[in-house]
Amino acid sequence: MSQEIRFNGQDFVTVGFLPEEAGLSLFMEDQRGKRFSNFANLKAEMEAEGRELLFATNAGIFSSDLTPGGLHVEKGQVVSPLNLKDGKGNFHLMPNGVFFLGENGASVLESGAFAELNPKVRLATQSGPALVLKGELHPAFQKGSKNKYIRSGVGVSPDGKIHFAISRKPVNFYDFATLFRDELDCPNALYLDGGISKFYLPALGISNLEGGDFVGILAVTKSTGSGESAGVPAEGLP
Repeated sequence: MSQEIRFNGQDFVTVGFLPEEAGLSLFMEDQRGKRFSNFANLKAEMEAEGRELLFATNAGIFSSDLTPGGLHVEKGQVVSPLNLKDGKGNFHLMPNGVFFLGENGASVLESGAFAELNPKVRLATQSGPALVLKGELHPAFQKGSKNKYIRSGVGVSPDGKIHFAISRKPVNFYDFATLFRDELDCPNALYLDGGISKFYLPALGISNLEGGDFVGILAVTKSTGSGESAGVPAEGLP
């Protein structure tokens, strides 16, 4: 379900669904090995395969050479390994984490805990900082902070539902994390990106097709019954 909500005086767009109700995938390159870069290119390839793009947002951490800066798993294949190194910037504001789809559904785990568990996953993207872990906000977040940007993130609620959110206007980490914990009921949530973050969500009239220069793209698609993927079961946002 997609909706615009107002929480603590700020506006957000949210998308929530159960993994089994909507086909979520992670994309980086097209069939020619060229990075999709934006939602328009992904939409065009999905349509050529007989699929409709229902939702998309840029995924986790990436490096200056426009490759994943941390774990990136597509269709069960590790494209980029887990990154447990120290460093600067939001990603290294520990703890960071991994959002993934595994045999038991969707989860967000702290990166070290993910390494210890080493689950079998179909999809995974690493980013940071973690917004909420086990119901606790990241210890570095400060209420009233002036560090505000457009921010996007993903969380998982106790019923297994995946929740994506993006702020309509610049927001600080504390308020964004509180949205996931207190409004979306996500005891575990991960920051995806800020500033460059965008949603493609035609159900709410949000396009952003041409904007962005993304590495990973998280997307929900459904079969249209035509093209190369005509035999894929219909999936979509409930």
